[in-house]
Amino acid sequence: MAMFIRVDVDKSVIEKTPGLADKLVEVCPVNIFKVGSKPSSVEIVEDNVDECTLCDLCMQASPKGVRVVKLYE
Repeated sequence: MAMFIRVDVDKSVIEKTPGLADKLVEVCPVNIFKVGSKPSSVEIVEDNVDECTLCDLCMQASPKGVRVVKLYE
């Protein structure tokens, strides 16, 4: 479990937006996302969450579907 951040994903937003799951996997430099087992879905790779660089690329790709929450503020 991550100690510094939490990544929240609104699966309904991701699943109803074609190509968004693939885009999230593509833009994340530390592989926090992987393509899910359901079509147009994404899963979080928990072991990689603390590697997040807070680059904001996932939130730019899906402002309503992904939120990175800092647990230390």
